Formats: sequence, C-alpha cells, structure tokens
Amino acid sequence: MRSGHPEFSRRAFLTGAAATVTAVATSQALPGRAAYAATAKGTLVHVFLQGGLDGLSVVAPTDESILEDVRPNLLMTKRSALAVDRSFRLNSAFTPLEGALKDGLLGFIPAVSDPRLSRSHFQAVDMCDLGGLPREAGGRGWLDRLVDQLGPGTAFRGVGVGPTLPRSLVGTNGALSLSTVDGLALNGEARFKDPTLAAIGALYKDINHPVQDAVGATLGAVRAVSGTSYRPADGVEYDGIGLAFRQVAQLIKGGTNVRVAAIADGGWDTHEDQGTQDGGYLHGRLSDLARGMAAFFTDLGPAAADVTVLVSSEFGRRVAESGTGSDHGHGGVVMLLSGRKVSSSLIGRWDGLGTLDSGDVPEFNNLFDVYGSVVQGQFGLTDAQVAKIFPQRRYAPMKLFNA
Repeated sequence: MRSGHPEFSRRAFLTGAAATVTAVATSQALPGRAAYAATAKGTLVHVFLQGGLDGLSVVAPTDESILEDVRPNLLMTKRSALAVDRSFRLNSAFTPLEGALKDGLLGFIPAVSDPRLSRSHFQAVDMCDLGGLPREAGGRGWLDRLVDQLGPGTAFRGVGVGPTLPRSLVGTNGALSLSTVDGLALNGEARFKDPTLAAIGALYKDINHPVQDAVGATLGAVRAVSGTSYRPADGVEYDGIGLAFRQVAQLIKGGTNVRVAAIADGGWDTHEDQGTQDGGYLHGRLSDLARGMAAFFTDLGPAAADVTVLVSSEFGRRVAESGTGSDHGHGGVVMLLSGRKVSSSLIGRWDGLGTLDSGDVPEFNNLFDVYGSVVQGQFGLTDAQVAKIFPQRRYAPMKLFNA
C-alpha cells in the first residue's frame, strides 16, 4: 500500500471489531447507513454498583429506634444529612445533587429486593443482569429484552461502557462495548478514512455470513464518532465514575440515538472500614457517584429532559453493623435521577423495621417491578411490553414519575 495509507486486513479489522463491538447477527442488528436512518427518543442509563450497597447508609428513616441500637456508628446525623420525604434522611454525599432533589428530579426507593435473590454475589448479580433466574431468561440480559420493545435503531441503541459488555445487554440484539468513545476510531491520515471504510465494507458485503452485520455495525459506529473532538459544557469536570458518564454524554449529544447505556462500577462490598455518614470509604464512593451524576446532567443541558439514570446493586446490607462494616443482606435501595419529575423523593412502600427479614430490611418493593416501572415511565411501554422483559413474573406497576 502507498505510504501514509492506514494498513488493514480482514484479520486485523475483525480483531479490532471484536474488541470494540458485540454485534449479534439478527434482523435488528442493522448494518451500514441504514442503521442511522431511525430516530430515537430518550435514554436510560443503568448504573450497577457491584458488591452490595448499604441502602441504610444512603437513605434512612429518622423514627426507627432499632437503628440507634444496632448500627450506632452508621447512623445518619441531623448535622449533615439532607431531608427527603416521609421523614427520611439522605447521606450528605449527595450534596452535589441537592439542586435536583429540590427540583423533584431525584428519588430513592428503599427496601428493594426479590425473594429469589441470595446473599451470594454471583447468584444475585446474575439474576439482576438477567432480570430473573437463568432458566427464565434464556441467557439474555433484561436490557437486551428491553431493546426488543424499543424497536429498531442505530448501532448505538445499546451501549455498555467498560472493558466488557455487561451481561444485562447480552442477547440477540447488537450492543456496543466501549471504554471510551474516542477508541472508536480508524488510525491513519484523515484523508484516507472514508476510502478505507468503504474498502473494508466492500470486503464484507453480500457474503451471507453473520460477520457482515458485525462489520457493518462497527463501520457505522466508526463513521459516527471518528474524528470528532468532545468538549463538555462550560464548568463541567468529570472524574471517577464520571468518566463513564462522560462517554454517554458524548454519545447523546453527538446524536447517535443511544437508547440504553449500562455502566458497571465495582468496590461496594463494605465488610470493613465502611466509614461514617460524614466521611470514610463509603461516603467517598457515594460522593464520587453523586458528582458524576451531577456533572452528567449539567453537561447534557436540555438533552437531560429525555434521560433517566437508574442506579442499583445486587442486594443491600444487614440492618446491624458488623465490626467496622456491614454484611450482605436484602432490602437495598434504588436511585433515580431523571429529566422528568419523580413522584416523590422517597418512592414506594415503606412499612418500617418493626419486623426484620432474618436481620435484613424486608422487601417492600420488588426489584423487577422497580426496573419495569422505570422503563415504562421512561419509554411509555405498556404493561404487556414490560411483562415480556421479565418473563414468568407478574408485573405490578409502581408510580415513579409524575404524569
């Protein structure tokens, strides 16, 4: 090849494609230019906190004397906590989102679980990703089944931010897996980009093989973002988990029509050195999360009106503290930050801690009813459509958003 021309081969391109894109050959994995013809409205960003988040260290009632008895070192303090509805307190780590809280855009759902969830990370994460037990889900992630209900779209309609594709997006639809949007680029001189992409596309045209769709999706993704330089809105700075939010903001503002994005964040298993409500390890992690969410919505500007961020974990922690931390339990918390107003800053059923579930917060709100109600509110799905996302479960809708 001529000097200065980016070198490529079928093998080299496929290696890069496999590292960048998971595109399953189905009728909905649209190759080439056709993949960019569809319009989309709204984006769900699912942030999964791996390890089991202590929900009572996020948001907790002020009128439960048992908390003073069994977790004296993990109590919310009046001095620093933020007030939320129904006499609950919110960890001061969420101060970066205080404006969203006052505007009715931030809500918390306590006591979230499912009877089938164990205290095993592996089983619980698997079930949360699949939206049910493996035998019920057929190996498909719940976000992949959600994409079924959203209809055709672009190669960016399902995106996982990170080194591997989250299992929640694995299935029969195409999904991108990327660590950075800038990584979706073709190396070499800019003047050779379009001819190179056309040449690669010609190599895999009409070959009647699943790789044709994978290559088509990859080329479409490269065309959409290659050569662009992203600058966040004035005053917005990303760090920590915010760097993952930055990639999603770049895609949304770039017009790629991403419908579902998944971010996984580890390190939430706080058996020891959890810290207090005013500082320490967990407070620092929650502060990082709140800063990232706040930066994301500020960066999106008007586009945030069509975006919802759903934050969850595989389970909560036990009510009683254990040494300097807390052990695996049920009854966790789900967080919502949305461009549409939530129904309350403390959402869902709460019947108190008078009777515990083997030392855990009881399940007052089912995890998959919460997931289903979030996507129903975000995308306007029917009850029947939501039921298809969570097979073999009778869906009970919850009012999470104002009409």
